[in-house]
This record gives sequence, structure tokens and C-alpha cells, in this order.
Amino acid sequence: MSFFSSPILRCTRLAAAAALAILGVAAGLGAAPALAQSWPARPIKMIAPYPPGGGVDTVSRLFAERLSARLGQPVTVENMPGAGATIGAAALAKSAPDGYTLMMGSVVDYSIAPHVHKNLSFDMRRDFVPIVEVANGTVVLVVNADFPPKTVAELIALAKSKPGQFSFASSGIGGLQHLNAEMFKQMAGVDLVHVPYKGTAQFLPDLLAGRVPMSIDSLPAHLPHIRAGKLRVLAVASRARAPMLPDVPTMSEAGLTGYESATNYTLFAPAGTPREAIDRVNRETNAVLQTAEVRDRLLALGIVTAGSTVEAATAKAGAEMTKWAGVIKAAQIKFD
Repeated sequence: MSFFSSPILRCTRLAAAAALAILGVAAGLGAAPALAQSWPARPIKMIAPYPPGGGVDTVSRLFAERLSARLGQPVTVENMPGAGATIGAAALAKSAPDGYTLMMGSVVDYSIAPHVHKNLSFDMRRDFVPIVEVANGTVVLVVNADFPPKTVAELIALAKSKPGQFSFASSGIGGLQHLNAEMFKQMAGVDLVHVPYKGTAQFLPDLLAGRVPMSIDSLPAHLPHIRAGKLRVLAVASRARAPMLPDVPTMSEAGLTGYESATNYTLFAPAGTPREAIDRVNRETNAVLQTAEVRDRLLALGIVTAGSTVEAATAKAGAEMTKWAGVIKAAQIKFD
């Protein structure tokens, strides 16, 4: 019997093979954590495509601070305002897809932008990865306190009885307030006159004085006047009732089934960013959203936390693009 075919050798060879297999498994197990820990290895930039002090800036800084603690690297906010948030978005699209540049933007902004701004250098579907839907600001149908309708149904009935005699205020052609009202007109079958301003701060005096009776706008700027009894909310545009206005019905509850709008906060990365980084940011952001402190701080601003998978955030972006394109087409809005 040769040495190579002996039972002792066979046992020895089997033991050696088993040992190598165990080492291989151990090496494989060791490789996974090493891969998972390879990002982030340096500071991360979060673009806020609006000026300091606004809602997007506030939410960006709140999450940058908490993501920094969870990721073990500084997350710094860089404001890049202008052109309806498209300057910051263009900068994101041009950034290296390495996980070190993120942006707190809005799927609504970038759904509307292609219709408002000609020759954009980016496309949300092509150039962005929606990482996670962070939160949604509450949108309300608000009217002057002396305006007769007390419900959405009464408003629709009044508007139908006097077509073209009532107006709504917005922050300008193509803005979310404008399109909110256009969607309302289309779904309710009413004729309302658009009165564009440069922003909410500019039209608030006329709304409070009753010179323009209504707007469908974000809640925060109107909340003090609602509490003071100078304005009245007929409905919220969210899918569910707003925690800060629990007695106010949703648009769907008020009769406009399917009407939904919000000022959206979504975290984006450039297309091509490694899935490892995308998943880590998604996981950590969702964890931050579960904390009572963050939920309460945002709720005080009229912002309701969301949270989502990457796939759900991507689906939401696609749905918003389709919805607002339809509203703009049906309204035959012309942009300069």
C-alpha cells in the first residue's frame, strides 16, 4: 500500500481540507464587515438647494448633525439656492457618485422643474437616486375668516354658482401653491382666478384683509393667523389628517378623493452611487426618523416624518412626475 493511498494520509488530507474550508468561511465572514465599513471614510457634503433659515435648510441641518453621529464622519450642509432649487440639483448631478455628496431636496420641485425651466442640465429619473423620503410639510386649503364657505363642499358650490368671481393667491406661476390650486380646480370642476405674488410673505397681507380669499399653501406661515382666528382651514392636502390640526378633514374626506399634495423632503444621491452607501444612509436616516425628539421638532414646524425604502422613494418620485405633468398639461400653463 502506497503512502498516498494509506488511511492515515486520507484522514490527514480530509482534516487539512476541512481546516482550509473553515479558514475560507472565516475569511469570507471577515470580508463582509470590512466591505461594509469601507464607507464613509471621509466627510460628507449635504446640499441644501434653498437659502439658510428656510424649511429645507432647517431639515438638512437637523439630519446632517444626527447622521454625522451615526456615520462617524462630519456631514456638512452647503446652501446652493436659486432657480427654484435647480442650481443645487445641477451641482448634485455633476458630483462624483461616491457617496460623499448628498442633497435634501423635493420630489415635487424636480417634478415641476422640467416644465418651468428650459434646458435643465439634469433629469431626476436619470441623474438622481432617491435614498429615503424624510418628511412632508403639511399643505392646507386656507381661507380668509370672513369668507362665507365653512367646508370644501360649500366652497365648491359657491365657486360653481359664480364662475371666475373668486381668486386664489400663490407664490408665482408654476410654483407648488399655483399647481395645488390648479389641481383643485380640475378635480372640483370650478373656475378660480389666479393672482400670483412673489411669495407667501407677499400675499399674506391681502389674504388676511380678504382682498384675495384663499390659497392652498404650506401650513407654517399661516398657523399663527389660524390660531388668532384671522384665517380658517377647510382641509389639509395630506393623505391622513395632520397631527397639529386633528379636527380638520383631508381633501379626500372633504369630497375630493385622491387629492394629495405636500412640501416634500427627500434625500438624494447622484446616480451611480454605490448601493452600499445608499443602503447605509437609508438605514441610518430611518433610524433617526424613529426618534421622538426629531419627530417632535419637525411636527412643531408643521412637518410630518415619513421614512421609506429606496424603492418606495423612487416610486414616489416617478408618481409625482406623472401627476404634476398632468396638472400642468390640463391647465395649459405657459411658462416664459
